[in-house]
Amino acid sequence: MTFPKNLGGMEERGFGLDLAIAEAGRCLLCEDPPCSKGCPARTDPGAFIRKLRFGNITGAIRTVKENNILGGACGVLCPAASLCERECCAAGMDRPIRIGKIQRFLIEHSWKTGFKVFDGEVFERPAARRGKVAVVGAGPAGLSCAAELAKHGHRVTVFEARPEPGGVLRYGVPAFRFEAAFLKKELEDVKALGVEVKCSSPVAKKGAAERLLAGGYDAVFLAIGLWSPRRLTGTRRDLKGLFTSLDFLAALREGDHRLVGRFFKGKACAVLGGGSVAIDCARSALRLGSRDVYLLYRRSFSQMPAEEDEKAEALREGVHFILLSQPVGYVADSKGGLTAIRLVRTRLGGSDSSGRRKPVAIEGSEWTLDVSAAVEAIGYKPADGSPDWYPSVAVDKGGLIRADEDDCRTSARGIFAGGDIIRGSDLVVRAVQDGKTAARSIMEYLGNP
Repeated sequence: MTFPKNLGGMEERGFGLDLAIAEAGRCLLCEDPPCSKGCPARTDPGAFIRKLRFGNITGAIRTVKENNILGGACGVLCPAASLCERECCAAGMDRPIRIGKIQRFLIEHSWKTGFKVFDGEVFERPAARRGKVAVVGAGPAGLSCAAELAKHGHRVTVFEARPEPGGVLRYGVPAFRFEAAFLKKELEDVKALGVEVKCSSPVAKKGAAERLLAGGYDAVFLAIGLWSPRRLTGTRRDLKGLFTSLDFLAALREGDHRLVGRFFKGKACAVLGGGSVAIDCARSALRLGSRDVYLLYRRSFSQMPAEEDEKAEALREGVHFILLSQPVGYVADSKGGLTAIRLVRTRLGGSDSSGRRKPVAIEGSEWTLDVSAAVEAIGYKPADGSPDWYPSVAVDKGGLIRADEDDCRTSARGIFAGGDIIRGSDLVVRAVQDGKTAARSIMEYLGNP
């Protein structure tokens, strides 16, 4: 896809060999590197940067992949500035080491040179009791868990409801941030471990998880994610030009630019929300050729949950931020086409359960914003009826599975869960860590069921 204006794609952000080595050369070689503690997935940047600095490129690649099977995806998508790079000691002298870019470079370099980490030589000895494990969901948490189990000799089948694996990496991240070809190579690394992935295979009937156990699987890992978009309440949802973030981003990933683009190209549009997904949608709308893109958020700029660098990129590209404004409804023409959004001004009150200040509507402040299209990016929730798929598993009042983040165990024996279905919407890197945690817990369980 050709981007208008000064809008780039994923290819603009990578390191080459010389830059990567030069950046690694800035490392202070900390004895107990804080950057490694700052990585939720425990990818160990302190170790792979040290190896790269001293010319051991394959060793650096091995460190990344053995610790994080989706190390490339995390290198591209992680908000490194608020995780590992924030802990970097070099920041006190100049600026942090660009850990994310180095990590991405190492994985791309392995593909370019044909270096295979998992070539059969580094597999650990098969477990004394080889288990048969079902992983439900081929997103970051599911793939991470499957890879860890396979490395230890367990037989793993991943059941994915959608036509292709990847979860949010495949259907929820725009291509200018994460290309399908990149994901395909990461998936090849997973499958090289012997993981079986069955797509178009939903596990979504009453008692489906329990039936997997009864059908011969020793353990089940639920990594089903959140795929039901939250909607603006009390409004029409059938308007032409009105999209959920899931439908909008999935359409773009599927290449349906013309179908979606006719509502955006040369026109004004709005995105509702203040998180990373909302930023992705706004920047995608610019790439569809929108004349003006408004991001509508009910709190202040500093309280937006999106990362600071994401907000900065959106501003640089020309997204208009309309803050302290709460969308309350839509205006349509006689043919059911969206023509405007109704909003009220807000002020910030006391803190809510999230620690952010609660937006309070200002009486008599309603106004309208003329737009031809709008994308609702106000969060996701568990699919309706999903608790029926695993009735023996305890869930909270919002439908999230109750599981301890330290071991991913649920209330049901032999059933584990991780990723967004236990955390709510969160980072890819934390889903990867949940997958690794669940794999360890499953192996402990299989050793003493």
